[in-house]
Amino acid sequence: MPELMLDDPDGTLVMLSDSVTGFAGRFPGAKAMRERRGRGGTMDPLIWSAMAEAGWIGLLLPQECGGAGLGLREQTVLSEALGRALIAEPTGAASVFAATLVGGASPGAERSRLAAGMTSGEIIAVPAWTSGAKPMTARSVNGSILLSGEMRFVDAARSATDFLVVAQSADGVILLSVAADAPGVAISERAGVDGGALATISFSDCAVPADRVLSRANRCEDLLRRAILHTRLALAAELTGVASKALELTIAYTSDRVQFGKPIASFQAIQHRLVDMWIEADFAAAAVVNAVDALQAKDDDAAELAVLAAKARAGEAAFSICRRAVHLHGAMGYTDECDIGLYLKRAINLNAMLGQPEQLRLEFVERESGYGRGRT
Repeated sequence: MPELMLDDPDGTLVMLSDSVTGFAGRFPGAKAMRERRGRGGTMDPLIWSAMAEAGWIGLLLPQECGGAGLGLREQTVLSEALGRALIAEPTGAASVFAATLVGGASPGAERSRLAAGMTSGEIIAVPAWTSGAKPMTARSVNGSILLSGEMRFVDAARSATDFLVVAQSADGVILLSVAADAPGVAISERAGVDGGALATISFSDCAVPADRVLSRANRCEDLLRRAILHTRLALAAELTGVASKALELTIAYTSDRVQFGKPIASFQAIQHRLVDMWIEADFAAAAVVNAVDALQAKDDDAAELAVLAAKARAGEAAFSICRRAVHLHGAMGYTDECDIGLYLKRAINLNAMLGQPEQLRLEFVERESGYGRGRT
């Protein structure tokens, strides 16, 4: 099957991928997705604790914070393997995004508390940074910070112990942590297509201790940009894994399904479709590898373009492959008992996070134009 082709001189990437295979044997992804849907979208604390124990949640956290101190190559391979295994826990938001914000925050007691708790699985820090109808504002009152406003599209809000909130203060943008059960915090959710839930969080004069500020002004904006970049790459890798596994399941099914005395995979029309799906999955994997290489080259503009391209390519490939996979499974592909439909739902959910392919392509064109002018 198409897969990420990254150099692995010490075998770390293979070990990471194999660890996900073993994990999926204990916590089958399709079963966990169905159970999460039955719980109304809340996370399974047992699964999250096991992921933390495996070292996945703190993968990108610096070693001085208690994390693994590994890089985006390792995270990309891990995310791709999680996609293949259909392990749909919110690693994009509560691991990659959160770890980038916490790991890059100013050193202090709050940063240490969050990092230690995330690594152990005791703290689930969920980013809340997309403003809603009421923009987030922060004002200092009697040694505390009062937050007002709302944040939309927050993943795993009901399971969070802390929110990582971006707000506008008199001194510029700030990043701070807010206890999920703090007075003045209200959560409203709606079910997501893959069994999870997205929330709108409202803050009404929520008092936050001043020592919970993690970053300010320019540093905060740079951290947010980096977190979006890293998370888009991880999502692209996960989408690549979803696409590749959906293709594998479809090849297996069409090889076993007999019609007119022959496996339907032997029919030329089916073979053409499978080849098209293979090509899409292979291009998606290549785009992700290109983005990893661009990030390692430390050319920020080129890296952002490569990540936009990877997320757009992988998202479109995963949706297209999974949709056709459902079709090739026939009527059973539309039933809840058939796992292939869960891959399609997961692809739809991941596609919506941090930009649909069409949106990302428009952003790519806009950035590429500016990048090209800056290089001449």
